[in-house]
Amino acid sequence: MIAYVTVGADDIARAKRFYTAFLPALGYGLKEGREGLSYVLPLAEGQATLLPDFYVKPTFNGQPATAGNGSMIAFEARSQSQVRELHAAALAAGGGDEGQPGFRPTYGAHFYVSYLRDPQGNKIALFSSDPHEPARNG
Repeated sequence: MIAYVTVGADDIARAKRFYTAFLPALGYGLKEGREGLSYVLPLAEGQATLLPDFYVKPTFNGQPATAGNGSMIAFEARSQSQVRELHAAALAAGGGDEGQPGFRPTYGAHFYVSYLRDPQGNKIALFSSDPHEPARNG
């Protein structure tokens, strides 16, 4: 099980603007500290930890942050309409478009996805695969 995901950012304020445009809508709360941004899912009293957490931090070694070639982080939305809304919000918050919301011919019939780049260049996917919503050929 993945416990957490961390991406590096040289400009924490720009990263905060981008990620805060969509992660709270997916249930993530934000905690800020000297070490950067921590987006975590809320826990009820006595509830086990929900994973994974998502962190945006300056690099440990002080060198410029770089995006991984072939790396991508995917966040699940509740619906196709939420994918569209959050994609637009992330673009308005400084993200780059890597693929408009929609179906892709090589994925499952219900896999509705959009792709973005955060201000640092990390690739982000927002997707929904609800079988109760319209399918690619439906």
